[in-house]
Amino acid sequence: MDSSAQTALILAGGLGTRLAPVLPPGLPKALVELGGRPFLAHVLEFLGGFGVKNAVLCTGYGAGAVRDALGGSYGGVKLLHSVEKEPLGTAGALRAALPLALGDPLLAANGDSLVAADLSVFLKGFLESKALAGMVLVEVPDASAFGRVETDESGRVSAFCEKDGKKAPGFVNAGLYIFRREFLAAIPAGRPVSLEREIFPRAVETGLFGWKTRASFIDIGSPESYEAAKKALS
Repeated sequence: MDSSAQTALILAGGLGTRLAPVLPPGLPKALVELGGRPFLAHVLEFLGGFGVKNAVLCTGYGAGAVRDALGGSYGGVKLLHSVEKEPLGTAGALRAALPLALGDPLLAANGDSLVAADLSVFLKGFLESKALAGMVLVEVPDASAFGRVETDESGRVSAFCEKDGKKAPGFVNAGLYIFRREFLAAIPAGRPVSLEREIFPRAVETGLFGWKTRASFIDIGSPESYEAAKKALS
């Protein structure tokens, strides 16, 4: 990957509320074991395969367990830990971690999903778009649980369509992003902020790059998707 995107911010502070019935008590969602390793380890291995050298783990609930499990490095990726004292939301957590991250642009990823996309192609498209933020969009057979993302011919995101309950294929947010530092620095600091509900809808007006892929996608956000992920990684 281009040397300007060697750092990733990883959102790993989720409570895993929907997964609670199938998780050991107190286990952070990012440490759910799949294929003999914590799910977060799979995310780090994927990013490391594209040249990521440094990762900032944005943690809150179970932060100590994450640190104990992964320490200061994993698979050649140096790890730093940004710990929330109180929940800051997806955007707030990235903003709080920004001082620990080196480089521009910066990758970011959800710690509970993984898409086997070519990040080199994603980065190239993002740089050519001149946008301040970009997201990977993956096609799923049933987008009703996610909400669809629409783009124009140039790859610019044109609309976010809320969950409508209609079972149909569509492109959805894969939880894999790239940001210019100035984009993250503009997020309000010190309070909860949501990427999905606050930041991205506004960014549609200023330019948000969306890269579509049909790569395989794993999500462990619900008991059903967790069971599917276990089969995929077995």
